[in-house]
Amino acid sequence: MGQFFHVPSVKRVKVDKLHDSREKVVIITGGSSGIGRCTARMFASHQWKVGIIARGQAAMEATAQDVRKHGGIPAIAEADVTDTAALEAATDAIIAALGPVDVWINCAGTGIYGRFSDVREDEFQRVTDVTYHGTVNGTRIALEHMRRQGHGSIVNVCSAIAFHGVPLLSSYAGAKGAVRAFTQAIRGELRLEKSPVRICSVFPAAMNTPFFSHALSHMGWPARPAKPIYQPEVAAEGIWLAARSNHSELFITGTTELFSLATRFMPGVIGWCVSQLGMERQLTRDDRAVDLCEPTLFQPSVRVRGGRGPFSHQARGWSLQVRLLALRMKISDAIRGMFRKRG
Repeated sequence: MGQFFHVPSVKRVKVDKLHDSREKVVIITGGSSGIGRCTARMFASHQWKVGIIARGQAAMEATAQDVRKHGGIPAIAEADVTDTAALEAATDAIIAALGPVDVWINCAGTGIYGRFSDVREDEFQRVTDVTYHGTVNGTRIALEHMRRQGHGSIVNVCSAIAFHGVPLLSSYAGAKGAVRAFTQAIRGELRLEKSPVRICSVFPAAMNTPFFSHALSHMGWPARPAKPIYQPEVAAEGIWLAARSNHSELFITGTTELFSLATRFMPGVIGWCVSQLGMERQLTRDDRAVDLCEPTLFQPSVRVRGGRGPFSHQARGWSLQVRLLALRMKISDAIRGMFRKRG
């Protein structure tokens, strides 16, 4: 049985009975579906305690079940990342239940597909508030706790779109570009302070997540990711590696790194290529995708989603770049372990 904690501005918090030992704690915003849910499983598989903050209670309960199955201890708190008071209350309740936060992952985000002139002002503002200001809010709260305790790592989930905006995604592209610049600025401040707290941005390529079912579309049909597409477990592994490394920015998949390099050295060519995406290449008429379409811009989903979206038949399940990074970190850990034993 779990225990319930009632805190201001949070509908309810639930946590499993805890172990006595001090285990590592991660808090994930937007952890109820997609990359966030897969990341919760990833940390749980390494026996971490996992705090989930999101809007949908039923979806968070499903993520908590995943965490238990993978060997972790879950705690969930319902809050909108744009509501600072609710986010602070949710954080305090999870920390009271699980212990001090070692890693904070800002993964909450939402999007709209459509021409800029077709997107209402309140819709554009909502995407910016959730995707950018939600990351800012989470970072501020995480820093308050981590500065006091003298350690911690923050991972802000960005996107390849931060390197070059994509037509029909102006609000999301702007928000992710802001997340990248914001994270760079905070990292500079932490270096000036000589702070032990780390902050990193990760840049996934297009992922097969429920994001495209949840995104509001002004195209007449639901949105779809541009190829190549990867499964969200690839992003989760990249986030796990980023949380344990000293990277300032980490590219998840070689596709993202090549795109970043191309935008730097061939901006005109990339600008032309991106403009060719158009509407047809960003929408789908697939019956399953249409059935799963449920925009959640202003309210949480009534369905419980998994980590994956409806495009598994086109998605790659692994990334050579992530596997090489994992191998390099494994070798480094082994070498450090040998030196510790000799010492």
